[in-house]
Amino acid sequence: MKYLFFLFLLTPKAYAEQYHFASINYLIEQEVGRIVLPEIYNRLGIKITISPLPGKRAQQEAQSGLKDGEVMRIYSYGTETPSTIRIPTPYYHLETMAFIRADSNIKINTIKDLKKYQIVKVRGVKHTNNITKGMTNAKDLDTTIQMLRLVSAGLADVALTNTIDGLVALKQLKITNVRPISKSLDRQSLYHYVHKSLQHLVPKVNQEIKKMKETGDLDTLIQDAEQQVLKNSLGQITH
Repeated sequence: MKYLFFLFLLTPKAYAEQYHFASINYLIEQEVGRIVLPEIYNRLGIKITISPLPGKRAQQEAQSGLKDGEVMRIYSYGTETPSTIRIPTPYYHLETMAFIRADSNIKINTIKDLKKYQIVKVRGVKHTNNITKGMTNAKDLDTTIQMLRLVSAGLADVALTNTIDGLVALKQLKITNVRPISKSLDRQSLYHYVHKSLQHLVPKVNQEIKKMKETGDLDTLIQDAEQQVLKNSLGQITH
């Protein structure tokens, strides 16, 4: 028994803090977060793992405590998911962009203009849910790939997603008849969320994000992550 206890003392890494977070699958910005967030935690001596899930399921598992939180979500997610705590300092951002057929006469200058068209968006994604709230002309799909195929084929008018997510999907599919509108409809910061049982993580994770922003390390890490995700994504088609 003494020998086993001695081994326990010698192997602290096997028993160090470890957490398991959810991300939303098939979205480029979430893939960037899957690279960036583990490095933030690594600098605190904490190991994390991340499971990509459909948006609604990711929220349910974070809310119930089955997961320790989510990699990144917009500000309003914290209000809608009160059993989670928002890390106060954002570490990434997204744009809500409308993608349309290049040969269409669709004109979208404001969010209100979306009401005139048949819209497709990825199920469970908060920024596109918020922008289409109350609109009966919006349909949920599983992936960005599915949305852009419908717009390309003329079966939907507008696909809503993050700008970089849509552009990468177009390259994957080699679609040339769909383009983003001239200006994004919205730009929002992205925050990391932890389950309320992990309140103790909030100040130290927040402080590390602030420190990395001040030193420029976060910008460098994000740029490297974006390049890695883009390289990995091109040539891959999901659904």
